[in-house]
Order: sequence, then C-alpha cells, then structure tokens
Amino acid sequence: MTTNDTTTDDARSQTPVTIITNSARFSLGQVVATPGALALLQTTGRSAASLLARHMHGDFGDTCRDDSALNELAITDGSRIMSVYRLVDAEKLKATPKQKRAELPTVWVITDGTNDDGKREYTTLLLPEDY
Repeated sequence: MTTNDTTTDDARSQTPVTIITNSARFSLGQVVATPGALALLQTTGRSAASLLARHMHGDFGDTCRDDSALNELAITDGSRIMSVYRLVDAEKLKATPKQKRAELPTVWVITDGTNDDGKREYTTLLLPEDY
C-alpha cells in the first residue's frame, strides 16, 4: 500500500490531502506545485489530488504515444515520469485538434528520477511555461 501526502501551500491555508492506494505504480515523493499551477487548478475547479492519482496509477493524460512509452519504461528504470493534463472536459479535448491542444489550460505533473537509494523524492505540478 502506498500513502502520499499531497500538501500544497499558497496564500491561504489548505487542508492536506492524503491519497491511499494499493495500486500505485510508483511513489510520488514530496509533492510541490508552482503558484501558476495552483491558480489554474483553482480557476478551473480541478483537484490536484485527482491529477496526482491519475499520474501515479499510470494515466499520463494527453501525452503522445512515444512519451507514454517512455513513462512506462521510466517506471522500471527510475527515470523521470511526466504527465500532461488538459483541464477541459472530455468532449472539448476530443474536439480540439492535437496541434491546437497546447492552447488549452494545461498542467504538467513531473515525478523526478530515482535518487541513489532508488527512491523518487519529488513530484511537481506546474504550467508548461513554468518549466
């Protein structure tokens, strides 16, 4: 069983969220977020915890086939894992051509590669322009 505390800070005090699961594919480590990502999540009414749950269960969002394959490899070889979440409903996402999807409200979730002890230390929620 994996437990990940997903505490984020901004100007307001927020209640920490804990995700408890028996089916996480990798550990998130400490979760951090940029102010821009937090603002976009609040504006769109999306939950950081729901994106993190998708990420740690192998739903990498709107990644291309090659990036999804690299993520699958990263789960076993310890390299970086990246998810791309478009914060729109499924119908709007399907109706948007792939070459235009970068214009949609987007949060990236990146889990760093493993350290010398084989552990992942950080997962970051950020906007593409924060990278």
